[in-house]
Amino acid sequence: MIQVENLTKYYGDFLAVDRISFEISRGQIVGLLGPNGAGKTSTLRILTGYLSASSGAVTIGGFSIEDDPIKVKRMMGYLPESAPLYHGMLVYDYLLFVAGMRGISKDKALSRIRLLAKMCGLREIMSRSIGELSKGLKQRVGLAHAMMGDPEILVLDEPTSGLDPNQIIEIREIIKQIGKEKTVILSTHILSEAEATCDRVVIINKGKVVADDSADALKQSAGDQCYIHVSLLNSDYESAEGLLGSVPGVLSVERLPEKEGVSLRLLCDTDPDQRGPIYQKIKATDWTLVKFQRETKSLESIFRELTKEHLT
Repeated sequence: MIQVENLTKYYGDFLAVDRISFEISRGQIVGLLGPNGAGKTSTLRILTGYLSASSGAVTIGGFSIEDDPIKVKRMMGYLPESAPLYHGMLVYDYLLFVAGMRGISKDKALSRIRLLAKMCGLREIMSRSIGELSKGLKQRVGLAHAMMGDPEILVLDEPTSGLDPNQIIEIREIIKQIGKEKTVILSTHILSEAEATCDRVVIINKGKVVADDSADALKQSAGDQCYIHVSLLNSDYESAEGLLGSVPGVLSVERLPEKEGVSLRLLCDTDPDQRGPIYQKIKATDWTLVKFQRETKSLESIFRELTKEHLT
C-alpha cells in the first residue's frame, strides 16, 4: 500500500529525515514514534504531499507522490497536530463546507455527515460553534474532516496531543474503529497510546528508523536483558556505581531520584541471572539494601534506549 525508499529531507543545512525506508500494508494501524524533533512530522508531511522530499521515493497505492500528487491526495485524509478548523462556523456548516470542497454532492454529503457524526461522536454538537468546543471535541471534528472523502489512508499527526486522559481514550477508540476498515498512520511520543492502538510501531530517532515491529515483538527481542532496581542506605552514588557496575553482566548503571539514600537501575544480561552476584557485592559492604527488584523491559525503556542520544 505504502512504500518509502531512502526518504531524505533537508531544511537548509539541517537534516531532518535521513534516508528512511519502510512499507505499510493495507489495513494496518502504524505508529510513528520518536522524541520531539526526530523527523516524524516532516515524514508525514512528505507522505501527504504537503512537503516535497529532498531525495528518495514515496509510492502510495502504486502512484508516486512526486509524479501523481493529486491521485495520492485523493486516497488520503490528513489531520495535522493543530486541526485546521474555522472556529466561527457551526460544526454542521463546517462539515458541509468540507464536503463541498471535496466535490461531494449535497445529497451524498448529508448521508456522509450523518455517518461521520455517529462515528466521531458529534451528534450532540452539530449546531454548536467550533470555537466553543473543547480541544477533544475539536479533534473529533478534525477527524470527521479528514474522513470526509472516505479515504483509504488516514494520516494523523499527534492526534491526542494536549488532551486529558478521558479524551485520549475516546480518540483512541475512534482510531481503532477506523482502523478496522482503513490504513492508519499516526505519529506520537505517547508510548501507551502506540502500544494500545497500533499494530506496529516505527521508531525514528534523529531522522533515522531505529526500530520497526509490533510492540510485543520489540519487547520480546529485548528478552535477553532486564533491569534490576536497587535502593541503598549508608552508601553514595559514586561508590555504588563503581561497585555494582563492575559486576560481569551489568551493562550500564542509571541513577534514579531518591529522597533518601541511593537508587540505581542496572541494565543486565539475563543469562546467567545477575541478581546473585549483585546481591553478594552488596552483602560484602555495610550498606543497607532496601529495594532489590527485577524489571522486564517495557516499550518505554526500549524507546528510551533507542533515543537516548537524542535525549541527552
